[in-house]
Amino acid sequence: MPQNHAPTNPIPLHSSWPPSAPIGPIAVLVSGGADSAILLAEAARTYPAVYPLYVRVGSVWETVEYEFLLEFLAAIACPALKALTVLSQPVGDLYGPHWSLTGRDVPAADTPDEAVFLPGRNVLLLAKPLLWCHLNGIAEVATAPLASNPFPDATPEFYHGFAAEVGRAVGGNVRVLTPYADMGLHKDEVLRRGVGLPLQFTFSCLRPTGGRHCGRCNKCAERRAGFSAAGMADPTRYAV
Repeated sequence: MPQNHAPTNPIPLHSSWPPSAPIGPIAVLVSGGADSAILLAEAARTYPAVYPLYVRVGSVWETVEYEFLLEFLAAIACPALKALTVLSQPVGDLYGPHWSLTGRDVPAADTPDEAVFLPGRNVLLLAKPLLWCHLNGIAEVATAPLASNPFPDATPEFYHGFAAEVGRAVGGNVRVLTPYADMGLHKDEVLRRGVGLPLQFTFSCLRPTGGRHCGRCNKCAERRAGFSAAGMADPTRYAV
């Protein structure tokens, strides 16, 4: 069994997230990566109920990512943290033989951020969670884009506009929160917020090898660089 790491706040870098006295529950979109895992743990410190949502789209890394996520959830278990909800939004009929579904020609460590663009990914990842929140009476869903995210579906205009359109479709008003982007945080700053959390149970790799981070892809390079810039020991087990 993993050691329990109930959410704590060893480094209060910012005071605007999580709110000090929220009055209702929240859903958090989790991917298994460090950013969303830290966001989830921070929400569980103050919200009365936190519902983690994981969306399966068929990506080649999801089986390993999901196992890491279950380990992280077990390690931070606390009364506020509710059971994981898994939603399916398969994209095989949309993306075809894309590298994210086949594992072939995955963007390597030396590629720019733009190389990992997945068309409409946040549309796909938010559509069902917004509807799930509407159907379950949850007024907010939080997600963890960073200030450096260069993609068109990671702007404040997209998040607010998309949530509003879904709300109009169902007569609801679920808000999308993006606290790290709103605070202008980059990877190293978010990682420092996670000091004391079991970040060894987070996963961010495009081509897992033997159940580990491959160590060669764009996301592994980003992860290594983030821990280095944060001045933190990297707890990740890389294949190379």
